[in-house]
Amino acid sequence: MMYLLSLLMILAGILHFVKPKFFLAIMPPYIPAHQLMVALSGVAEVIFGTGLLFDNTRSWAAWGLIVLFVAVFPANIYMATSDKFKQFPKWILYARLPLQFALMAWAHSYV
Repeated sequence: MMYLLSLLMILAGILHFVKPKFFLAIMPPYIPAHQLMVALSGVAEVIFGTGLLFDNTRSWAAWGLIVLFVAVFPANIYMATSDKFKQFPKWILYARLPLQFALMAWAHSYV
């Protein structure tokens, strides 16, 4: 399961650079420097996802992912509560919120 989380995080991080418009759109207006934040979170996902693969960085990477999941939570709330994302069913947008906590617990299992 660790390899799956690692792969998901690395792919998600790469998507920040392949499809930046999506990630820019979910940034709440009150957060500054949207492009910088999207790039930093993408880099963090790749670094922490890769860090899970190695014994000597696994715990550090898991804690990094937990912090990252907390940091991106406002974007998930914004996406769920904004009218900008009508292409997604509301239940999916709201289901993503508790999913963040499941991801935190999953990452925590590698601390």
